[in-house]
Amino acid sequence: MKQSGFFDVEERLARLSGLGDQLEAFSRTVDFEAFRPDLDKALAYSDGSKGGRPPFDPVLMFKILVIQTLNNLSDERTEYLINDRLSFMRFLGLGLSDRVPDAKTVWLFRERLTQGGAIDGLFNRFDATLRNAGYLPMSGQILDATLVAAPKQRNTNAEKADLREGCIPEDWQDKPAKLSHKDRHARWTLKFMKAKRQDDGTMPSSDLAIPFFGYKSHVSIDRKYRFIRKWKTTHAAASDGARLREGLLDKTNTASSVWADTAYRSKANEDFIEKQGFVSKVHRKKPHLKPMPRHIQKSNAGKSVIR
Repeated sequence: MKQSGFFDVEERLARLSGLGDQLEAFSRTVDFEAFRPDLDKALAYSDGSKGGRPPFDPVLMFKILVIQTLNNLSDERTEYLINDRLSFMRFLGLGLSDRVPDAKTVWLFRERLTQGGAIDGLFNRFDATLRNAGYLPMSGQILDATLVAAPKQRNTNAEKADLREGCIPEDWQDKPAKLSHKDRHARWTLKFMKAKRQDDGTMPSSDLAIPFFGYKSHVSIDRKYRFIRKWKTTHAAASDGARLREGLLDKTNTASSVWADTAYRSKANEDFIEKQGFVSKVHRKKPHLKPMPRHIQKSNAGKSVIR
């Protein structure tokens, strides 16, 4: 097999540009260096006089959060794709031999911005920059939710009970080092997956339910450019549908249609969508113990093409 060289990589990047690399367009549109003062203020890193490995450049890390948000990726998936995709490396200014931040580093960076109360302001400013460049929310919006894994916790039943009530377990309060390594907001839920056909060609009688620990990312994506315009993060056990009424709909979109799967279908949501001046394109649910009517099947199939 031919060994790849520098010019092979350059040729592949040129092909990506020709195919329309969205991140390359961002690099031309957004001056990410303008975010540095706000990032430095929120992060408040030490001057390094005490030694230790220096942190990654904050602008680089913020661009990683942009990649993660635009593609709705978990921290682990983000780490993998940065190592795997040339387009991600180019956007971040990384070479093939450069060190890539791992999932834990991405999580710590985002947590530090969140605790500093800066992350919403930074992304609002980023969205405003895109709007000023002509990337307006257009053609309606699509709602969706993605589970984001978090490191599993080994807590006692008493500690779990305290966490569910929103309290810090007594044993943790006088141990700041232990407290800093405990995720007090993630929760367990069941992740349902379609059963796969077995080797003999038969289908299992039920789908799979896999325990999952972490968070859930709820997003509203504009149909025209596929950018995330509104987002909200909850623990993994939170209901998808209820988030629709918690500021997830983007009223600045130039069209009124809202697409979403059956998790968002409820009378409360349909009334809310209509009252807010939107048009529901939310999937309809199958009637209980009855076959799905043909006209609803066709309607859902048309919505799935958009989603």
